[in-house]
Amino acid sequence: MAVEPQFHTFLCRSDNIGVLIRDPATGACAAIDAPEADAVMAALDATGWRLTDILVTHRHADHVEGIPAVKRATGARVTAPRKAGDAVPEVDAAVGEGDTVRVGDLAARVWETPGHCADHVTYHFAEAGLVCAGDTLFTLGCGRVLEGPPTALWSSLRRFSDLPDETLLFSGHDYVLSNARFALAADPDNRDLQARAEEARRAKAEGRFLVPSTLGDERATNPFLRSGEPALARSVDLPASVDASQVFVALRAWKDRF
Repeated sequence: MAVEPQFHTFLCRSDNIGVLIRDPATGACAAIDAPEADAVMAALDATGWRLTDILVTHRHADHVEGIPAVKRATGARVTAPRKAGDAVPEVDAAVGEGDTVRVGDLAARVWETPGHCADHVTYHFAEAGLVCAGDTLFTLGCGRVLEGPPTALWSSLRRFSDLPDETLLFSGHDYVLSNARFALAADPDNRDLQARAEEARRAKAEGRFLVPSTLGDERATNPFLRSGEPALARSVDLPASVDASQVFVALRAWKDRF
């Protein structure tokens, strides 16, 4: 029987998305990254939840700088990518591909998802129907490639393709409006995308996030996940028969200039 988690999203810094995921059966609660200590602590106060874990997706400062203060305040156990080495502070457990992390009765399999950076991991809570992708996959977008070839990020993104449509996708930033503008430029005739972009504008105006998204929505509207579609190949002046990885590389380079 699937475990039904509780979750809470909130703004950190200027555009980071903080995420709390709680197992109601045990009361265990994890923060996905700790971008800003005050924001995490305020979210805990607002929900009344007790933090037991911090699950780190990657070593970048805007995802880890709140860890020391949050750990001092809560005693939370810090789990971080093994490949991040000592770049993540106060780590209690280092994990890599295939490891399992538990938050109460919630179990997450660790995926190594390099591309944005070499140490990036994703936490897939299969029974709970959610995935925490950090800066690998965003609502209507994907991470910037900072380490390694762009094809490494494409390989990481392909891992999401087998997840059920209803899987909730939690990402690390609220870039939805800029992502929507690019997506519409790359895939202008996509009616699902047009509706999703309008939804993003309404959400922003109302102070809401389109996080979590769902994998079904992303497969229908996210140009990077749609790199195998002929329309996206045409948008980067490539033949429809070209490998999807080449379309992805061209789209990512275009987005970097956009």
